[in-house]
Order: sequence, then C-alpha cells, then structure tokens
Amino acid sequence: MALNHLNLLRPFLCRSLARPARSPLTVTSWVGFRPPICPVASLHPAPACIRLYATKKAKAKAKGQSAKVNINSSLVEDIISLDEVKEDMTAVLSALKDEFTRNLSIRTSPGALDHIVVTTQDGKFPLNQLGQISMKSPQVIMVNMSSFPEATAAATRALRESSMNLNPEADGTIIKVPVPKVTREHRENLAKLAKQFSNKAKDSLRRVRSNSVSQVKKAKEGHSEDTIRLVEKQIQQMADNIAAEIDKQLAVKTKELLG
Repeated sequence: MALNHLNLLRPFLCRSLARPARSPLTVTSWVGFRPPICPVASLHPAPACIRLYATKKAKAKAKGQSAKVNINSSLVEDIISLDEVKEDMTAVLSALKDEFTRNLSIRTSPGALDHIVVTTQDGKFPLNQLGQISMKSPQVIMVNMSSFPEATAAATRALRESSMNLNPEADGTIIKVPVPKVTREHRENLAKLAKQFSNKAKDSLRRVRSNSVSQVKKAKEGHSEDTIRLVEKQIQQMADNIAAEIDKQLAVKTKELLG
C-alpha cells in the first residue's frame, strides 16, 4: 500500500529534484538591496531632442512687432517738425471722412449736393454758393440757380457727372434732381466709390510720407545716421497708423452701404 502511494508521488518528487537549486549566496546577496529609482524618470521618460523651427507666420508676426519709436518732436525740430507731419497726415484722414459723409449716403439729401464742384468761366465753385438747394418732395431735390443763371448749364453738367448716380433736369434756372432709388446695384456702386476714395487718401498719405522723408534725408549733415534712421522710422510709423485708420473707416462705410 505504501509502495503504491510512493509510486504516485514519484513524478512530483522527480520534478522538484530536477529544478536547479539556488545558491544561498546569490539570494542573500540581493537581500536588502534596492536599486536607485528616479521618480520623474520612471513616470516621464526622457523625450528625444527636438529642434523647433520658426514658421513663416511666426517670423512675420515677430517682424511686425518690432519696437515702436516715440521721439520727442522738440529734440528733432532742426531736422523736421513731426507735429506738422502728423497734422498733414491727419488732414488726409479728415478729408476722407468728409468725402464719405458728403458723397456716400444711401439716400441722397440736399446737403449731399452742397459740395459738388461746378466749373464755370470764372473758376470752380461749390454748388451751394451758386444756387439754393432744397427738398421739393421726398423724391425730388430742387436747385434754384436764379442768382447765377449763366451757371445753370455748368451746374447741371456737374450734377450729372458726379459719382452720385444723378440724372438732373434743367427747367429755366431751376434744376430738378430726382432722388435715386436705393437698389442693390446702387449700394454696390457706392461701396466701389468708397474704395476709390480710400485709395486716393492712401496716395495722398504716401506723398506726405515721401516728402517728409526727403526733408529728413536733406538734413543728414550734422546728425548721426542713427538719429536720421529713427526719425524716418517715426514718420513711417505715423503713416502706418493713419493707413490702418483709413482701412478701418473703409470697412465701417462698406458695411453701412451694403447693409
């Protein structure tokens, strides 16, 4: 009976004896040994070395964010009057606003005709200096030219050739101007005209800037190159600010016209 049980246990005994015995020295040598662990390294493996390249957009942005110049105008009066340059540039913007107000109204009003320039043999005059402008009805504006009857034909021609889409009719010394209907086409034409006005304003602005820079270059003698360069940069900065305001005025007016 005992032999039978021994025969049953023999495979297990053979398997256990076949396992290699571990050396006590090997086991005890590791007792109490803890390898150094870096918490950060174990949780976050070291990333590969990555080289970052600036994109074209980032470069352009960095270029546009160059340091601004703010020169005390009194320190460079012997080179140029920056106050006068600013006044000339601001005048360009003011003229554009006046053009928008006078010529780019959705609904034509008597006041919109005041500054239409009439060319006569004696010179050029605003229409409101030659005739009396009034609203005969919501659909018709009347211009009474009885004070200067000889200018009636010239005034009629000036109204027709204006950019306001007018079709005047002369009856003696009275000029009748039907108010144009507000159509989509009319709105789009006014928006195109606003773009033309803004382009002309920018042309005027560039002339002011160019003339100012030329004046600065003529004053190079007796001044350092750095000073001349800073003054030129100040002028360019002033021009850029006005140009940005012109674009802003155009965007507002275009939105108003197109609805």
